[in-house]
Amino acid sequence: MISELLSSVVDIVWGMPLVFLLIGGGFYLIAISKMQILRGFGHAIGLLFKEAKSEGSDAPGQLSHFRALTNALSATVGMGNIGGVAVAITQGGPGAIFWMWITALVGMNTKFFECTLSMMFRGKDYQGEVQGGPMYVIENALPKYWKPLAVMFAVCGMVGTLSIFNANQITNLIVETVRPAFGAAEGDLAFGFKASLVTGLVLAGMVFYILLGGLQRLANVTSKLVPSMCVIYVLACLIILIQNLPAIPAVFASIFKEAFGIEAIGGGITGAAVRAIMIIGVKRAAFSNEAGMGTAPMAHGNAKTKEPVSEGLVAMLGPFIDTIVICTMTALVILITVPEVVGQEGLSGILVTRQAFEVSFSGVGPYVLVFVGFLFSFSSLVGFANYNQKCWNYLFKGRFSLGNKTFIVFYCSTIVLGAIAELTDVINLLDIGFALMAIPNMLATIVLAPKVHALAKDYFNRVVKVKVS
Repeated sequence: MISELLSSVVDIVWGMPLVFLLIGGGFYLIAISKMQILRGFGHAIGLLFKEAKSEGSDAPGQLSHFRALTNALSATVGMGNIGGVAVAITQGGPGAIFWMWITALVGMNTKFFECTLSMMFRGKDYQGEVQGGPMYVIENALPKYWKPLAVMFAVCGMVGTLSIFNANQITNLIVETVRPAFGAAEGDLAFGFKASLVTGLVLAGMVFYILLGGLQRLANVTSKLVPSMCVIYVLACLIILIQNLPAIPAVFASIFKEAFGIEAIGGGITGAAVRAIMIIGVKRAAFSNEAGMGTAPMAHGNAKTKEPVSEGLVAMLGPFIDTIVICTMTALVILITVPEVVGQEGLSGILVTRQAFEVSFSGVGPYVLVFVGFLFSFSSLVGFANYNQKCWNYLFKGRFSLGNKTFIVFYCSTIVLGAIAELTDVINLLDIGFALMAIPNMLATIVLAPKVHALAKDYFNRVVKVKVS
């Protein structure tokens, strides 16, 4: 009954109105900026190598631009890039990838606006630390009658920023990889449950230790982990793609054809088929790069700078790295090596990618993916904890804290639950949380967009030395 309820709620909240809010709202932001924000792409890369101390000792915030980005990417670059892409392909076919690309390109502009707003209207938590995020933007920049939407975002954020998908997927990957070593049959539910529980407890224990160290320990971990894991995964995918160069053009052709229903799953060219594929692509892209969801503004809100626009530009790099680069790599690898999974709903996302690596790296493929998958998953377990705690602190303002140990116990407990839960229920629960987070965040971003554009014009003219209109 719970599974059916979650599925029904997902169908309601992820209807065309929300897709229109994300994509239509994104195009509205593009119309305001005239896509000129992308002219700051190179400048944004340069900012990554600028130390926080160069902003001045009196600049608000705690992290450098680089650490703020890796802190955000630690959550966005996760199992959504490995397992989530596989889910998109099995549910919507190659065409879903095209809509992931569109959502990411629109999302780069969206993330600039929402993260710049987060810097413009930062607030302070109950400990007096500078914080950013949609709840603070709504509270500080909009009339008081908007306050319920700030609370709505934080409450839904407590659900949407649980890292149960990452816990579930890396657990499934580890269990299925080690199962033969223990002589357990594939359908041995008892072994699967016990192994999943042990894996979940180990992951929870590791995250517990890092969270006890606070934001600085978390940032130290993500700043080292995120760049290395991205490089390792991209190199592994490149090896597979180089081995299969002749097949790449046909895969790209299938992505574009099926995106518009020319070869829609089930046959026939229908508007319903295109709409279904589009919604799947938008959902999985939003799940992966989180543009418009309001999560990244909470991470970038800790950046140490006096220039809100500078952090907005750095944030813009997130969807590019996450979806345009890493998700595309995963999609190409799957569609080239295991095209038979297209349309086979119900398959566990990460196990599809595991199958692709097994085909390409005979014998060692699953172990390569376990290693990389663990890095991706663990970074997200830590990154989402940062988001979840910000929502917790906004709602409870120090109550039930016990030195933040109450939150840490709560969050780590959900990791264990995610490890033993059904994948479908996990995805549906997070999809509901993300959808309801996006509503207040996108509404506030759209209403306040002209303020961001005015500030961006000044910054581009003054700092980037590029004239924008």
